[in-house]
Amino acid sequence: MLIEIISILPEMFETIKNFRNIKRATKKKLLKIRFWNPRNYTKNKNKKIDDYLYGGGGGMLMMYEPIINTIKIIKKKTGKNTKVIYLSPKGKLLKHKKICKIIKYKKIIIICGRYKGIDERIIETEIDEEISIGDYILSGGEIPAMVLIDCITRLIPNIIKQKSSITNDSFYRGILDAPHYTRPSNLQGNKVPSVLLKGNHTKINKWRLKQALGHTWIKRPDLLKKIKLTFEQKKLISEFKKEYNSRTKNNE
Repeated sequence: MLIEIISILPEMFETIKNFRNIKRATKKKLLKIRFWNPRNYTKNKNKKIDDYLYGGGGGMLMMYEPIINTIKIIKKKTGKNTKVIYLSPKGKLLKHKKICKIIKYKKIIIICGRYKGIDERIIETEIDEEISIGDYILSGGEIPAMVLIDCITRLIPNIIKQKSSITNDSFYRGILDAPHYTRPSNLQGNKVPSVLLKGNHTKINKWRLKQALGHTWIKRPDLLKKIKLTFEQKKLISEFKKEYNSRTKNNE
């Protein structure tokens, strides 16, 4: 997969290039990331890439010309079918299903905005999709781009060695992950659930599914409304609710 990053701060990405999964993917030539600074593609002598807003108001806006020029140069190399993503708080919220769709593209361009964002005419003519990582404001699109790159890389085949590490993740099945434990098994009387210590993987898998469904019911009930539960899953949630309510009453 080829990811083209348009950013005025490409140096911000130096750390993630050496991050384990991304480094492995680039080394195996399963992923290639290139960086493009729009300052290098403006005809302005001072390499200016921002200007004041028409109509007034606070803040500056990234100009049309430098970004459009950068996109055109990239597409000359990658082809017109390259998907263009703009990271913006106005975009649709990034979710696992969206990442699964993005990974199907062989080439994408990610635009990292700064200041008040980019000229609306770029969005109207060049952007295929606006994506947000949450209902809050950051200083620019670089950190959201890193989030997106990391999410994409994890789903590239053969990057995560154990497939179960991905398939059991939160959101992969539409629900949250089950709780996990490591040593010591007894922490000042707070013990690891005994089922996890006995090696019966059928019972362990059933326990984990029940806990995953139960924790989704407690923390993200909205997710359960989006999936069609099997009879077995409904039964496990019912069992979890009874156990949870019993524990809650005992602790009162």
